[in-house]
Amino acid sequence: MRGLVVLLISKAAGPSKSSEDSLQHDMVSGIYASQRNLAEITELIHTAFLVHRGIVNIGELKTCDGPIKDMQFGNKMAILSGDFLLANACTGLADLKNTKVVELVSSAIGDLVQGIYYENSFLPEKNTFTDDIGIANWMEHIFLSHGSLLAKSCQAAMELAKHDSEVQSMAFQYGKHMSLSYKLNADLQPFINGKYSGSSFSLNSAPVVLHQDSIGREAWMQQIKEAQLKGNLIDLAKLQEAIKAGKGVSSAIDLCRNHGDKALDTLQCFPPSEARSALENIVYAVTRLS
Repeated sequence: MRGLVVLLISKAAGPSKSSEDSLQHDMVSGIYASQRNLAEITELIHTAFLVHRGIVNIGELKTCDGPIKDMQFGNKMAILSGDFLLANACTGLADLKNTKVVELVSSAIGDLVQGIYYENSFLPEKNTFTDDIGIANWMEHIFLSHGSLLAKSCQAAMELAKHDSEVQSMAFQYGKHMSLSYKLNADLQPFINGKYSGSSFSLNSAPVVLHQDSIGREAWMQQIKEAQLKGNLIDLAKLQEAIKAGKGVSSAIDLCRNHGDKALDTLQCFPPSEARSALENIVYAVTRLS
């Protein structure tokens, strides 16, 4: 999806008024070749980090999970595969021959690493009890790990077309707010979609963090205690019902739509076109919650 958004926003913006005629000859279907390359680079970076994050923690494996040697071999292949993709992305980035674009995408890679570090430090396991991180910290961590790459890639696409700083800022804001809205939508699914009802959910997802903010840390820990089973396990179904009864889910829905509205506002700087409509439809799909 990230590469598609970069291509769409490139086409929606078109060439800048200050761009040279010789540069416009390089356009195909309203998109520069360098912007297409950037979209590919963005997807390569995202895929590389997904491969790296799929590494298995050998220390947590049980006998029923399979031979340890197979898992160790799989981990080595995942590391090498992710490194290969990242190396190719960096090579392609250098070939763009634009120092500002290199700086933007390199900083996005740094943000990804920092965001994953935060997840491993503050959100170590899917269902562990964490400190009260608060929605502000949650937003910061999620932007680093989920939004920065798309936001800075959208800005870089505008830089390649030689658009001014205002247009670059609008493209950045679209990528940022759309990514946050998308993540909020994903976090909400176990609470609003009957198909996922009763399914596992993270205790560090947006509805849970907002629920904790609304009732306070002490009341939250009491709800955790009431949902605890033997062996330090948690009755997620019971806890899910408690969260649904609070304000966390409705607050997360409002926040998702708020970021969606901000993303739509940024598109007003682009002329009406099919590409702009497609970008708007992506936001509508993400914010359509029932």
